[in-house]
Amino acid sequence: MSGTPDSRVADEGRLDVERISEEEAARGGPVEGVWRFTVPAEQASVPRTRHAVRDRLLAQGLAENRYQELVDDLLLIVSELVGNAVTHAAELSPEVTTELAVRGGWVRVSVEDGDPYRPKALVADTGRTGGRGLLLVKSVTLQAGGVCDVEKAGEGGKVIWASLPLPRGDRG
Repeated sequence: MSGTPDSRVADEGRLDVERISEEEAARGGPVEGVWRFTVPAEQASVPRTRHAVRDRLLAQGLAENRYQELVDDLLLIVSELVGNAVTHAAELSPEVTTELAVRGGWVRVSVEDGDPYRPKALVADTGRTGGRGLLLVKSVTLQAGGVCDVEKAGEGGKVIWASLPLPRGDRG
């Protein structure tokens, strides 16, 4: 995708872009669309994916101060979900795909890997130094007024997703 406006993001993983109409862009608020980032299941992919998602969110019109908390929450969720996929699913899943969707007053981020194991959020345990990533994702999502879940993927893996609402004035 060299030479396209998205080439910087595309270098960090394959990117399939669903283009939006000019009518949608003209109506104000964030520009709707769907983007996919596919990266190798390795630790370096966590910050690469987070940066690609951040750049895309800002390019879609979420750069204003009123979106800062939403963007921060989404980036935390992306970091946790991609980090979990890289740490726990890499053996069965050489690639991890993150999808970002902005539409209908919501922003949804999902992470898909090829491991069929469906994780459960652990209860907070002060004696453990890890293992609470999904609990953190659920907590941040619920606090933002969103929803999240784990679902089977078409090829035997799983998709973990979280949807957060846009600020009230931007919902369609």
